[in-house]
Amino acid sequence: MTIKHKAFKFRLYPNLEQANKIKQTIGCSRLVYNQFLDFKIYDYKTNKTSNSYNACSKLLTKLKLALPFLKEVDKFALQNSLKHLNSSYENFFKNGFGFPKFKSKHNPINSYTTNFTNNNIKILDKHIQLPKVGKVKYKGYKNNNIGAYKIISATVSRNNLNQYYCSICCEVNITPLPTLTKEVGIDLGVKTFATLSDGKIISNPRTLFKYEKELKKQQRKLSKKEKGSKNREKQRLKVAKIHQKIANIREDFLQKETTKIINENQVICIEDLSVKSMMMSDKYKNLAKELANVSLNRAVTMLSYKADWYGRKLIKVDRYYPSSQLCNCCGYKNTTLDINDRQWVCPSCKSKLDRDYNASLNILTEGLRISHSS
Repeated sequence: MTIKHKAFKFRLYPNLEQANKIKQTIGCSRLVYNQFLDFKIYDYKTNKTSNSYNACSKLLTKLKLALPFLKEVDKFALQNSLKHLNSSYENFFKNGFGFPKFKSKHNPINSYTTNFTNNNIKILDKHIQLPKVGKVKYKGYKNNNIGAYKIISATVSRNNLNQYYCSICCEVNITPLPTLTKEVGIDLGVKTFATLSDGKIISNPRTLFKYEKELKKQQRKLSKKEKGSKNREKQRLKVAKIHQKIANIREDFLQKETTKIINENQVICIEDLSVKSMMMSDKYKNLAKELANVSLNRAVTMLSYKADWYGRKLIKVDRYYPSSQLCNCCGYKNTTLDINDRQWVCPSCKSKLDRDYNASLNILTEGLRISHSS
């Protein structure tokens, strides 16, 4: 058994008073984030320095004196907002990540994170106890003994459908799956979600496109409603429900398929894709919408943490490795291969090759080479 951090997500059903307290906490966390981001930007422009988290934490105490309503909400929510800002700010300078942006209350999802201390977070039979909020009704995971796990933190969120959720991070003992001998290479794509080196093909559900007609219809209605009116808010919720349904179906599909891959294979080899670069590339400009819909990055993330949990080995092949251009039979490199060529014949050994299946075999070969050389 290994101890891992795992999150359990619950749907909350707060009463009016509890909902207002959650909104207030989210708003205060957002205010702290924006205030200190503005302060960091000003400090860097004037002094070419950046205040540390400890320095900002002391300033937060002074800010609470100037804005007394900040004392009414959970103190850990404000501290974590500051930590998230500090982490994002450091990642920009150290790792080249995007510069932190000011948070807006109109974001699809607003949230805050609180820490577990002195038994302030509890999972009861029908309620979850949260600091400053109290006991909130919930649904989800009722048949699991989650209350026995060690709680680390809780993230409370509110989406654009005015639904409330709580994601509780716990320390969980996870038993690795039985060791297998099977190794697989996976070519992720758009036309088919994944082609495996064992011949299995996982079709792309194209969820967005199944609901696109209805989505366009409801969006057209929304554009004609008067801004600020009750009818516009009703129509906005209709559009948001369709988007939420698409997201839920996509998430369910990815969870099930990645779990199957982890259960059936010991070694999984995949390409280290940069989907953002692909979407911005002229080569894939006509497929940007498809790439966004299939959520390849999310699939890779799921495979990564599930492989870590269950004792599987995930190997990432360099994104510039020409897996589609190489013949898996003789190694000939076909540099003239176009993105629309789904089948091709090797000029050297005359083998008839399926583009995606051939790529998956090459990814498996290269992944095992990397594994053996490391």
